[in-house]
Amino acid sequence: MKIAVGSKNPAKVKAVFDVYEEAEIISLQVETGVSEQPFSDEETMNGAIMRAQNCLSQSDAEIGIGLEGGVVKMNHGLFVCNWGAMATKDGEIFIAGGARIPLPEIVAERLLNGEELGPVMDDFTKKANISKKEGAIGVFTNEQITRAEMFLHIMRMLAGQHEYKKKMQK
Repeated sequence: MKIAVGSKNPAKVKAVFDVYEEAEIISLQVETGVSEQPFSDEETMNGAIMRAQNCLSQSDAEIGIGLEGGVVKMNHGLFVCNWGAMATKDGEIFIAGGARIPLPEIVAERLLNGEELGPVMDDFTKKANISKKEGAIGVFTNEQITRAEMFLHIMRMLAGQHEYKKKMQK
């Protein structure tokens, strides 16, 4: 089976590989159709769906995977959010969402002023490429869960839905 992941981000690609170790996995840089910093569950989910669909249209893969991180404003502050989508050649789309934690006010303020989480986190931690490593979730959970693990959870939910649907069609 050939699977295309709509990202070059190592944390996202690792999550897909950890679920589909036997598959041929290709990584594509695709358009999301949403802003660089998605600011709602809906926008973040739509970005994941668009990534998955664009993987299929730009490759010969049987399955396209889109994984998207964003933020969502709630009564208790600004939270990280993350969504995943799996698109199949036969037109099915599976969707799953994952973990949420609040961002510190100093980070949230910068995002609300138009900055993107990745560069803000690099500046906040004084490290490079946080989004390709532990991610904001890893920083603020003291690496109890990393970005790759967060997306692994989503990948397992996507794969499980796909497997269940195939089982029910037999």
